[in-house]
Amino acid sequence: MTVIDSTPVKSPPVGACVSAGPAHPRPDGQDRYTISEVAAFTGLSAHTLRWYEQIGLMPHVQRSHAGQRLFDNRDLDWLAFVGTLRLTGMPVAAMVRFAELVRQGEDTFDERQEVLEQTRREVVARVAELQNTLAALDYKIAFYASARLAPERA
Repeated sequence: MTVIDSTPVKSPPVGACVSAGPAHPRPDGQDRYTISEVAAFTGLSAHTLRWYEQIGLMPHVQRSHAGQRLFDNRDLDWLAFVGTLRLTGMPVAAMVRFAELVRQGEDTFDERQEVLEQTRREVVARVAELQNTLAALDYKIAFYASARLAPERA
């Protein structure tokens, strides 16, 4: 049996459902990034960033007078949080729904909290499965290591 700590972690409050990602390349107020700069910083392709905007996962991306997308530090924070949600295995449709809840404002805090708590429960269950898998692998590795040594002892 695998025992894992599932005590909720208290995190410092950050903006509307964003995670504290890596340090921003530019300070607030001077934070205007092109799509290629965001792609380089996040590791996402420009195509993915455009798709995120199209499906509503990256709403309200500002545009220059020439129509070029301009991202800011808040967008980078949101993308870091979306990356975290992706790592949980949350389906894209659920991430889009979560983004819609964020756009709706504070009235959706309870629903957003429930979404995140459910996601956390699913992650905890997957971690337990992975820990059991790791234990089985460790057992087999130890078995083969001892089997290899057995002929030498005889």
